[in-house]
Order: sequence, then C-alpha cells, then structure tokens
Amino acid sequence: MLKKKIVIVLNFVLLWSAAFTQQREAFIPFINSQHAWVDSVFNTLSDKEKVAQLFMVRAHSNLGQRYIDSVAGVVQREQLGGMVLFQGGPKRHAQVINRYQRLSKVPLLVAFDGEWGLGMRLPDSTISFPYQMTLGAIQNETLIYQMGREIARDFKRLGMNINFAPVVDINNNPRNPVINFRSFGEDKQNVTRKGLAYMRGMMDGGLVVSLKHFPGHGDTETDSHYDLPTLKFTAGRLDSLEMYPFRELIKAGASGVMVAHMNIPSLDNTPNLPSSISKHIITDILKSRLGFQGLTFTDAMDMRGVVKHFGNGEADVRAIIAGNDLLELSENSGRAINMVLQAIKQKRLTQRDIDVRVKKILATKYWLGLDQMQQVDTTNLYGNLNRPQTAALNQRLADASVTLLKGDSLIKALDYTKRTAIIGIGLTEISEFQNMLGWRFDNPMYYVLSPNATANDVAMVANELRGYRQIIVALHDNRSRPRSILHYNGTIRLFINELANMNSVFCVFANPYSLAGLPGVEQAKSILVCYQNDDIMQRAAAKVILKRLTPSGRLPVTINAFFRYGDGK
Repeated sequence: MLKKKIVIVLNFVLLWSAAFTQQREAFIPFINSQHAWVDSVFNTLSDKEKVAQLFMVRAHSNLGQRYIDSVAGVVQREQLGGMVLFQGGPKRHAQVINRYQRLSKVPLLVAFDGEWGLGMRLPDSTISFPYQMTLGAIQNETLIYQMGREIARDFKRLGMNINFAPVVDINNNPRNPVINFRSFGEDKQNVTRKGLAYMRGMMDGGLVVSLKHFPGHGDTETDSHYDLPTLKFTAGRLDSLEMYPFRELIKAGASGVMVAHMNIPSLDNTPNLPSSISKHIITDILKSRLGFQGLTFTDAMDMRGVVKHFGNGEADVRAIIAGNDLLELSENSGRAINMVLQAIKQKRLTQRDIDVRVKKILATKYWLGLDQMQQVDTTNLYGNLNRPQTAALNQRLADASVTLLKGDSLIKALDYTKRTAIIGIGLTEISEFQNMLGWRFDNPMYYVLSPNATANDVAMVANELRGYRQIIVALHDNRSRPRSILHYNGTIRLFINELANMNSVFCVFANPYSLAGLPGVEQAKSILVCYQNDDIMQRAAAKVILKRLTPSGRLPVTINAFFRYGDGK
C-alpha cells in the first residue's frame, strides 16, 4: 500500500512539472549520447586537460583580491572542469564567475551549496528559503516544486548551474551533528516526496542537481567534516531505508548524486575506507545495482572523513578509480591531476576510464547551454535576486509548515481585549512575532529573556505574570543553525516548566528536536512548532494566533514519546 502511494505521488509531481515547464531534453539520455560539440571540444584537450575536467576548485568572493587572484591562477594554469562557490556577495560572485570563465579554455561548471537557496551562503543579500526539516512538515509538495523553480532562476541569474541539493538523507537520529535540520525528516516516503518535488523544480528550471549524501548520512553522530563516521547497519537495512530515496529519485531522472565520506563495513569491509572512494559502493551499487547514469560527485575531498586515512592525494586517485565523475575541492588539484596521470601509466586506471567521464562532463556543459557562454550581467542583480513573488512564495512555505501539536481550542479562545503577556525567550530584543501580535491585542505587555537570564530577571517576569490571564510564550533559537538542544541555562528551563503549567500558548521557533530537552513542556495547553527563528516563521505563527491561518503542518520527525512523526492537528 505504501509503495503504491509513493508511486502515485511521484507520478503526480512528474505530471505537474511537465505542465509548468518548457520542453527540455531529458538530462540522463542526453549526457550519455554523442554530440558534435562535445567531440569537437574533447579533441582539443591534452591528456592532462582531460583529467583536469574531473576537478572542481573552491572559490570565495569575500576573502580579498589576493585570494581571488590565486584561484584565478589555478583556473588558468590547471584548466579545471568547474568551481564551487562559497561565501561572498552576489555582485562579487558574478564578477569572479565572469573572470574565471574568461580564463577557462572550456566553460566551467559553477556549483553552489544552496539547500535553502542562495541564502545558504549569501544570507545578507539574497532570499533564504526554509530549511528542509521545515519543508518536511508541509503537506503540499507543489509549493516545494515552485521553490525549486525559483532557486533555479536565482542560480542561472548569477551564472551558476549546479546545486548540491536536495539532501535526501533520512534523519532518524536526533543527535546527528551534520544533517539534522537539513533533512526532510525521518520517514522515507516523506523524504522521497519532498526530494522529488524540489529536484524536479530545479531540473525543470535548467539546473543540474546532486542528491546527497549517498548512501545516507542521516543516522550518524559523527560529522564527516572532522572525522570518518562508521555505519554499522546491515546491507539490508541500508538498502530498505537509507538508499530508498536515492533509488526512487534515480528512477525519476536525478541528474547527480553526491557520495558521502563514511565507512560502511556491510557494503565494503576494507578497513577505514570511506564510501566516497569505494569502487564497490559507487560502481557496483550506485551505478550497476541502482542504475544511476548521471553525474557522480564526491563530497568535498578536503574533509577529514576522506583524507584522514588516505592523504597526500591518494584519496583523489582512489575516488576516480572508484567511479566518481567529478571531485569537489581536492586539497591540491595540481598534485592530484599528476597523480591520476601516473595512475594511468601504472595501469590502476585506463585512458578510457577518463575519456568516458570527460565526455559526460562536456555533454553536461552542452546541456546547460555553456557552448554559448555569456557573461553575467550585474545590472539590477540584487533586485533580480530578491523578487517580490519569491518573497511571497517563501511566506507561503512558512505558513504551510506551522504545526499545531496541541491546543487548538485555547488559541481559538484567545480574547484580544484582555491583558496579554507575550514572552520572548532566547532573545535580547523584541521580536517580529511580538510586534505582529501587539498590533492586534489591546493590552499586550512584552517580556524578553535572554538564553542566560539571571534568577532575578526571571523572578521579575514571573511576579508580573500573576496579573495576566493570557500568556503567549515564544521559544527562540537565535543561533545561525537550529540545533537539537537549546542553549538555555537551567534557570530558564525551570521557568519554561512553570509556564507550561499555566494557561499558556507555546510557539517554538527552534529545531523540533529541542522540545525533548525541555522536560515538562509537554504539559503546555497549546504548542505550535515553527521549526526555525526566521521572520517568515514568526509571521506565520502570528497569523495562527490571530486566527488568520489554520495550521496544516505535520511533524516530520519523532521527538519523544509525547510528540511523534505525523503529529499535527
């Protein structure tokens, strides 16, 4: 029954996307076919330049001119296949893209980690869409498809053509330090539905996407940026759970897959071998068993998860032997290129291994229209990247995610004429949420308590609350990423327990897992989960309190015995 349901949803999204996009030749058959432009470019490349097409260099536009010039030197000297952009500003990004493209004999692939859009790396000047955990609560995948289309428009406007998204890891471990809120949640069907909608929106908008992090990084407590995680699950468990979204989205035409740095003995028992350089995991499982014929990316090759046991360029060589098409962020791409050429001489690789991948990469560039390379126009760039319709969609996504765990009747009974205390916890100033409610309530009083408020601060607020019959409590996580445990001191936690036993409405602008670290909060009469501390989420919650919005979100993860996957009124 579940399989039938997921197939129906997949077909619906595919049909929906076809109705709202111009006809574009399917990516997978295109890059695996012969093209005159590809052959003409391929024939101009030296053996060294062919190998260089498999590498992508790191680029920033916020680290000064000396750094920008150094990357320009790498691009010109090594003639790499692409680059991955990180922090900076839109106009500076456009300028470095234009400069590096001019220096490249073959147009560059330009990639970006934009899981929640450009705002993931450019938060001060572009729109940040909701985190994937927030999107996991939404019951209307069409909104997520539309988000993918908008993100594709932003990428193309800035001269970028690959998004390392969506994350289709199944986060069933609340202590996961690296995926967590970046996942759509713990349910494989929900992750697949959301991932498909997001993927299809971006691909219909002309982007190459990269599902990540194969074969699944959701159930680990080790961050592969800093060490090599080990997954001790059986091959059967991995196949039925972690790989499920990858398998389904590969069937739906996914253009790219990124392979994680994880040691998985049940799939490859070579000691300390990361999945990203395992030929069995990449060639035998991903490509042969799952039938993937798109682009296979490594996760960043400068991460400790891969170089800890395979340093000095050996990881790069093994990544290509394993079957990867593109290597992201080698520690030293010049060294790696020479080592790959040496590996061919040593017969660890064949020239055909390289040629097949180079032609696939060139075909990708042709599919993206890079055969007719144009400079990024910086005129009105900020305006183009901050469109009113995009902001409106962003608010609709936030509105659709708000999840009412309990207490609909208490919210309906709120009287705007009564004295109302509106408490913001975890902040140092009045919030957007409080301001929105203040316009409607006749007698509101705002209170703000920082994460480290003193006992005296809390006592003052507690004493004043005796004069209020209505209390609205907002719990905020003001850190840049919403973690599973709130950074509140013990005094604040005890006060939250007291508030939960009053006639209070709780709005949680934080990672949903954080509720598990607040003993007693389950006693609250009303709880709204709003997932993150953005203004769009605060406005959405305010709409619910003001009875302008009926919450429709469903919890995408299990928090504890009180709050489980799928909960929501």
